[in-house]
Amino acid sequence: MKIAEAQQNLDDALDLDILDNTLYAHLAVEDLNERQAANMVAAAERRLARTQEKVDHGRMLVQQGVAEPYLFADVETELANRKQALDQARARAALVMQIVEIARAETLPDSPPSIDLKFREHFEGERLLETKDVREITLAFEKQFHEPFPVSARGSTAVHRAMGFDHTGRIDVAIAPDSAEGVWLRKFLEARSIPYYAFRVAIPGKATAPHIHIGPGSTRISTD
Repeated sequence: MKIAEAQQNLDDALDLDILDNTLYAHLAVEDLNERQAANMVAAAERRLARTQEKVDHGRMLVQQGVAEPYLFADVETELANRKQALDQARARAALVMQIVEIARAETLPDSPPSIDLKFREHFEGERLLETKDVREITLAFEKQFHEPFPVSARGSTAVHRAMGFDHTGRIDVAIAPDSAEGVWLRKFLEARSIPYYAFRVAIPGKATAPHIHIGPGSTRISTD
């Protein structure tokens, strides 16, 4: 039993180390890739399961009258903390997956003829996206719609790098191109001759997300 307990403590410490480097680290969501996100959630799930086992055992002893409830108060508190950590890990992983889906959408071919609206629309523009442009767009959007500008990926992210794409100098915005916000944003960009790609629909069998990619298309990272 002592060996099993020691192994559990070691496994728990290893999972905590994963969370320390993902969930609790001072990292923006753009700095996480798909694999790290999955490992983060799995580690949080395992830590919760271990504590749940201890709580269940303690409750059984209390019901049998061989232990007092106060003996397991700390474990109950730890269970609540680990449930909260799992919720946070899942929420963070969901944001990473949104970036993954958007990045994959940008690599898909054009839609089949059966789709009425074009899957991908491109506005060429005449200049590159600059930092001051992002600030101007953000302020104008938030003034117009009274809500945060929903940037899902700013510059090069861990997801884009893992997929072999250079996303530097580009941003992805989680807005459907034909929504009121999307129409406003596209007109705003066109008026300033800023290039963009509008991704409208999901291709059957593919996990994609409607969004607007501001800036030129992403390029392949050179392996030379």
